[in-house]
Amino acid sequence: MHPPPPVPDDDPGTLFGLDALAQGAGTGPSFRDSATARRLLPVREIHAEPAAAASPRGRQILARFPGARLTEVASHWGIPGLHGNEGNVERWVRVKGETLVLGERKTLTTRPNGRSADWIAPGASNGCAMSCAYCYVPRRKGYANPITVFTNIDRIIGHIGRHVARQGPKTEPNQCDATAWVYDIGENGDCSVDALISDNTADLVRAFRRWPTAKASFATKFVNPDLLALDPRGRTRIRFSVMPPQDARLLDLRTSPVPERIAAAADFLDAGYEVHFNLSPVVLRPGWQDAWAELLDHLDDVLPERVKRQAAAEVIMLTHNRDLHEVNLGWHPRAEEVLWRPELQQAKRSENGALNVRYRNQAKAEAVETLRGLITARAPWLRVRYAF
Repeated sequence: MHPPPPVPDDDPGTLFGLDALAQGAGTGPSFRDSATARRLLPVREIHAEPAAAASPRGRQILARFPGARLTEVASHWGIPGLHGNEGNVERWVRVKGETLVLGERKTLTTRPNGRSADWIAPGASNGCAMSCAYCYVPRRKGYANPITVFTNIDRIIGHIGRHVARQGPKTEPNQCDATAWVYDIGENGDCSVDALISDNTADLVRAFRRWPTAKASFATKFVNPDLLALDPRGRTRIRFSVMPPQDARLLDLRTSPVPERIAAAADFLDAGYEVHFNLSPVVLRPGWQDAWAELLDHLDDVLPERVKRQAAAEVIMLTHNRDLHEVNLGWHPRAEEVLWRPELQQAKRSENGALNVRYRNQAKAEAVETLRGLITARAPWLRVRYAF
């Protein structure tokens, strides 16, 4: 097996550059109306629950995409012709960008985590417009799973606020944070992309800046300069997911290029965010050690000292899934050449009951130790909060 080849420019999932990044916050045209945003989200069809469409947030979203066809649905779960439709595999990338779902989040539950965050908050969305080949989220609703925006954001924020109040101050530091209760607000989506659609992400960032004992957190692969204007006041942690660029060109389709994610770190820190990195996922393929060494060298070379002083990282090894493997063979089989490695992988039952595959215990342990060694040698300032 050879290292993954680059994805050509005419690939259906080709990456999107961010020419708007140089404009900065508050200058030039709205990023939502930029060419990049239109290419990522050329929404043509919106499926909406009636109450969601009629809500203030729903009306905001419908006004954002006035040319889209609106279809009323009873529930955002199991939409005929969209969810569970095997025929959508051939339209995987198009469905991601051209289809949007509006619903109300019926169940509001905050559950403990303890790895990346203390708590997993009820998210304001489900699904994503990007097309990372290893993403677990499509399995929840079947096949492409475009973004579902939950329009009852006021209820979601109210629930989180009451949960924060019940916790009181954090009295003992842990790997999530030394002083604040950390809430992951984007478990099943990407908050940076969601901000292209509505003000849900902005509302959450503004809510957390009012709660001195808590901190929001979300991982992203998309650099959205709109977020620079939200004034989080240190109460939101943005985690830029990074991997060797040659892997990202094959696996992280429709995302911001890795160098742009890294280059944005200082801007986000200066705008009031805490900035961490997800080294994720770590994909074991020939030459992976050298590729990660080069990435760590790049981080060390380009990040200013103020970013390094507060940075921390999560190391997340690849977890894959047999069903997703079969789906990928229908739209992006080249990705499976590096993702599907039966000789290195074993079955794993996830917390939600799904049967996944991960690297065998010895292979995983050796890879984590190797990567920790590379970090120590190449980027010793990068504190590893946890490796999973």
